[in-house]
Amino acid sequence: MRQVYLDHLSATPLLPEAFEAMKPFFLEAYGNVSSLHQHGLRVRDAVAKARTQMAALINAESADDIFFTSCGTESVNLAVKGVAYANRRRGNHIVWSEVEHPAILSSIEFLEKEGFTHTKVPVDVDGRLIVEKLREAITDKTTLICVQLANHDIGTLQPVAEVGRIAGEKGIPLFVDANSSAGWVPIDVQQLGASLLSLSPHRFYGPKGVGVLYRNRRARIVSILHGGVQEGGRRAGTENVPAIVGAGVAAEVALRELPARVEHVAALQHRLWNGLKSRIPFIKLNGPEPGPKRIANNINISTEFIEGEGQLLLLDLNGVAVASGSSCVSKSLKISHVLAAIGLDHALAQGNLILTLGKDNTAEEIDYVIDAFAKIVEKLRGMSPMWDEFQRGIIDSVISPTGRGKSFSEHAAAISGKAAH
Repeated sequence: MRQVYLDHLSATPLLPEAFEAMKPFFLEAYGNVSSLHQHGLRVRDAVAKARTQMAALINAESADDIFFTSCGTESVNLAVKGVAYANRRRGNHIVWSEVEHPAILSSIEFLEKEGFTHTKVPVDVDGRLIVEKLREAITDKTTLICVQLANHDIGTLQPVAEVGRIAGEKGIPLFVDANSSAGWVPIDVQQLGASLLSLSPHRFYGPKGVGVLYRNRRARIVSILHGGVQEGGRRAGTENVPAIVGAGVAAEVALRELPARVEHVAALQHRLWNGLKSRIPFIKLNGPEPGPKRIANNINISTEFIEGEGQLLLLDLNGVAVASGSSCVSKSLKISHVLAAIGLDHALAQGNLILTLGKDNTAEEIDYVIDAFAKIVEKLRGMSPMWDEFQRGIIDSVISPTGRGKSFSEHAAAISGKAAH
């Protein structure tokens, strides 16, 4: 059976050259970065090289502006909490968009219990931040603005440079979450006006177990982990040297291959969406159409009258790996807050899949996925009470209304009301 991996947002395979670079630091160069002897100096040089490689990927002013953490989530926590605490005397207000990653959402909820306040900025139907609403949300107490580079669910590219100009005018640090986009979108932190930016190497063919935080030296930040003075005193704890080395190699390769990678996956993205909508009725693309407003490797679809979990499981049985909702929230029974923010019907949100492409996917694989998925949808709809009720005119389609019945949500509410009486 053919195996097709379309879950590159959750994890990418490790580059062979990154793996080869990592191996000596497991068995031979096992010193601690903080040690002053030759074993320590060797690994310190390797970590310094990785900082330089990572700085080049995002055009950082200096390699000294790069900090290594354990993962993207820790980088987000350090950025949000570290800046909030460092600037508390100046103000306690944070501005962020309503489609940010759960790591930002949870960090802000934590800070709220500590006396901080915040304002969520709305997005349009494509999940794009409304810049004027962000400008209106800023107060004289605002000390941090948080915005993604690309949305982790629906792939929407955000107007970060516009936000950066506003942040610069107001003298407010801007934190950019690039965990879902680094390695797939050109990043220039100076052009974006980013004071801080987070990356996840395991999403661009680096290893798991390492995260990256860029911090412009003018941005005040305090540590949220206390112990040693590693990473310039900003992140206590022994560095994961093998993973850092591998991340550096992945960054160097990503910078070199970025144009070719983007061109390749963009062509597959168009092929995938065009094939799906031509074969499957009542299917919806969430977020912008493939093109300049959407990251090139993401397709987020809702297939009406069936649930996402069943689609995912049958795709897996057919050798196709995809995601049903973000990997950070997929174990929750709630629909994605991103889909709620763009006003997606609840029933469509439950029939949601995320397909993320990689550099090694092929056109033949995409054609296989289109064919397999079309057959799966037909099979699941054949067993679906919702599809049966739609066929009989009891409920109507949200995607392409026929005017013959109520929407599924209206129908469910009516049933619920009758049950209550």
